[in-house]
Amino acid sequence: MRPSGPLVQVASQLILLAAGLFVLLPIWSLLVLALDPKLASGIPSAFELVPQHPTLDTFAAVLASPVRTLSFLGLLRNSFVASGMAAGIALVFGTSMAYAFARMRFPGSRVGPFGLLVGAFLPPIALAVPLFVLLGTLENAIPAAHAFGLRGSLAGLGIVYASFSLPFCLWLMRAAFRAVPEELEEAAFVEGAGRLRTFRQIDLPLAAPSILVAALLAFLLAYSEFAIGWLFVEKGQNVTLAMALAGQEAGFYGGQWGRTAALSLLAALPVVAVFLVLQRVLLRASLTPAVD
Repeated sequence: MRPSGPLVQVASQLILLAAGLFVLLPIWSLLVLALDPKLASGIPSAFELVPQHPTLDTFAAVLASPVRTLSFLGLLRNSFVASGMAAGIALVFGTSMAYAFARMRFPGSRVGPFGLLVGAFLPPIALAVPLFVLLGTLENAIPAAHAFGLRGSLAGLGIVYASFSLPFCLWLMRAAFRAVPEELEEAAFVEGAGRLRTFRQIDLPLAAPSILVAALLAFLLAYSEFAIGWLFVEKGQNVTLAMALAGQEAGFYGGQWGRTAALSLLAALPVVAVFLVLQRVLLRASLTPAVD
C-alpha cells in the first residue's frame, strides 16, 4: 500500500475537521444558549461563541420544574420505562423472528422480512390510529388490561414504540444470524444439541454485538419520539422527556430558548451514558470467543 502524499493527508484532516465542526457546533450552540442569562425569554439576536455572563440558573430551573406535573427525574423515569420496554419487546420478538427467518424455511420465510420492511417505511403517524384502535380493542377484551389502563399507560406506549422499531431490529439481527457459519450449528447437532441449545450457546453469543446495536436503536427511537406519545398518553404523570421538550413554548419570538436548550442537553446526557455502557459491552462481546 503506497503512503499518501502530504496534500492528501492535509485534505483528509481538513475534511475530518469540517465533519467534526458540523457535528459539534450545534451542540456547542445549545450549551451557549443554555448558559446565556439573556435568553430566559426572547430570541437569540446573534451567534456567540462564548456567553458573556454564563450562569447555571437555567439548568437549575429545568431540573427543578421542567413541566408543571413532573420533575426532571420523573420525566427521565418515564422515558426510560417506555424506551426500555420498547427495546425489550423488540429484542425478544425480533431475536426469535430474525433467527426463524435466517435459518428456517416455511411459507412466507422469504417474503415476510420484505413485508415488514415495507411497513416500516410508512410514516409512523399513519400507523398511530390503527395502533390506537388495536390497543383499545385489547383493553376492552381483557378486564385486567382495562383496569390497568393499558392504552394510556407507559406500557402501552412501549408496545407502540416497539412496533415501529421491530422491523429494523429484525433486519439487523437477521443479517447477524445469517453471518453465523451453518457448519457450527451442524457440528452442534451432530453432538446431540437441539435447536434451542444451539441457538442459545452458538448463535446468540456470535450475534450478540448486532443484537445489542438493535436494542440501542430501538431504545433511541423510542426515547426521542414525542408526536405519537401525545395520542396515547392521557395523564400528565406519564409524560416523557421528549414530550416535555416538544411541549415547551415553541413560538419563535416568545419561546424560552434557554430552557429549551438546557432541557435538550440534560435529555441527551442519559442517552450518551447508555451508549458508553453499551459500547464497552459491545467491545467486550466482540473480543470474547463465543465457542470453545
